[in-house]
Amino acid sequence: MPESRDPVTPDGVDHDTVPPASRSLLTVAGVLLLVPIVALMWVSSYARVEPKLGGFPFFIWYQFLWVFLCSACTYTAYRLVLKARPHRRMTSDAPKNQGEGR
Repeated sequence: MPESRDPVTPDGVDHDTVPPASRSLLTVAGVLLLVPIVALMWVSSYARVEPKLGGFPFFIWYQFLWVFLCSACTYTAYRLVLKARPHRRMTSDAPKNQGEGR
């Protein structure tokens, strides 16, 4: 007797399942997102005037530096999440315009 196949997917592959996510990479991504929050909420660590940089007190240029550091941490976390959560490739028989008609 031949194997019974799912009538919806002719190749018999369950396309709704994805491989499990890498928890270690997701943890590192979470820590990267947490670092700027902790660094900027711990105000007593940078609430001072000295050292000045170009006439700006430490309080100002420290926060401005975190604009760039935060974007770097966020981008790195994004790339780690993409790597941690692999996906299956779409097959050629998949619907091409799922968003139309909404």
